Amino acid sequence: MADGKDERRPAGELEASVMAALWAAGAPQTPGQVQRSLGTDLARTTVTTILTRLHDKGVVERHRQGRGYAYVPVQDAQGLTAKRMHTELDRDGDRETVLARFVAQLSPDDERVLRTLLESGEQPSTS
Repeated sequence: MADGKDERRPAGELEASVMAALWAAGAPQTPGQVQRSLGTDLARTTVTTILTRLHDKGVVERHRQGRGYAYVPVQDAQGLTAKRMHTELDRDGDRETVLARFVAQLSPDDERVLRTLLESGEQPSTS
């Protein structure tokens, strides 16, 4: 029987935690800095692997710092969510039906916000 230390966490959960740490820092972070800010028992090598995967996905950029890298998010949390929504939309060949069903399931408040955004042609701030 495995103890709690041997249980694996879902990769998405670890990636979300690492991204949250990067957004909170507001400046490029090394794997060691991310590890410390997470305050968990994750090994630095595990954090490095997660950051490398995020880099490969285009979610973070990395810049040489000493013998390693410092990582910074490419977008804020809302921008990343929007990117994921586009990715999901691109996976289906029938965009019109997907969009129609998405809109049909919006709450009245979300529908109002979407209508306002579409009518104004304005983009929300990305900072």
